[in-house]
Amino acid sequence: MYLLRHLTALNELTVTDMRRGFILVLVLLFAGGCGEKSEIRELSLAHFLSAGHVLNDGMFTPLSQQLEKLSGGKLTVRQYPAGALNSSAPAQYSILLSGVSDIALIIPAYTADLFPKTDLISFPGVCKTAIECTEALQRARSILEAEYEAKVLGLWSNDAPMLLTRDKPVRTPEDMHGLKIRVSTRSAIPYIEALGASAIMQSATVLHQSLTTGVIDGVAVSPSGIESFQLHEPANFLTTWLPLSGLPFALLMNRGVYEALSPEEQGWIDQVADLSFSTAGADAFARSGANGLRMAKEAGVHIIDLSESEKRRFNEAIAPIRDARLSQELGNTTVAELLRLFRGAQQAD
Repeated sequence: MYLLRHLTALNELTVTDMRRGFILVLVLLFAGGCGEKSEIRELSLAHFLSAGHVLNDGMFTPLSQQLEKLSGGKLTVRQYPAGALNSSAPAQYSILLSGVSDIALIIPAYTADLFPKTDLISFPGVCKTAIECTEALQRARSILEAEYEAKVLGLWSNDAPMLLTRDKPVRTPEDMHGLKIRVSTRSAIPYIEALGASAIMQSATVLHQSLTTGVIDGVAVSPSGIESFQLHEPANFLTTWLPLSGLPFALLMNRGVYEALSPEEQGWIDQVADLSFSTAGADAFARSGANGLRMAKEAGVHIIDLSESEKRRFNEAIAPIRDARLSQELGNTTVAELLRLFRGAQQAD
């Protein structure tokens, strides 16, 4: 009996120890797994452009590569292009704020009521090239950032729009009369209408079809849009100047996500998203614009360069509307004051 009791006790002890050991192993494995997972943070980047868009190679992929390099693989970015998280370009800001994506590309002009100061970069006479327009945005960046309920990673612009038309060449303001012209921002509508045309807004993804079928007569678009949307195919004429400036772009990060990062992780983000990041966006658009013009010429699109006298006539036609806007208030500033900031030492027209 004595031996039997000890054998039973030994057996019970062994089973108990085994159970405790098993539980301990599970706890250690779980803790180890959690620790490993927390060391790698993947950020989502949403945009509505194709994976082959110039901004992918010029900005989004370098952003991911540089963050991964700086962090030693601890902070990475996964792209969701072509509207994978939401196909609506105007909705990108909403999905960012709601947490659907950590980072998102937005075109402030598509929701200009939310970003009236940023949208002002398209005001006539501010700038013409992507580099000039981006430099103007950077001069006012401290004021513009207050418009966003998000961390601004990049703020840049494309080149000022040109005019592609299908059936009618535009050489004078009178040639604009009666045309239906697609514009990228509502702020451009009164200027196009002052020239005698009808201005409408459409998604960039339908421009090729709309111009091909005659739903619209022309497209006011940056030359980079020629390459992005193959607009040299339906267009027969290209007027290389309009009295408008560039279209702004912004890459934003959800503020809550950014603030939840460690100081070290925030430092990696800040180091990558410096001024050179915005400049890279402008450079990408400049390259794409040059390609677009080359494609149009090679396709036989008739190129129209306006004389200086005709440019003055275009400016004279829009002058009453342009000048009336100068005194309008934008929060704690006016249009004229912000334009002076965009232009540096230059004065508003």
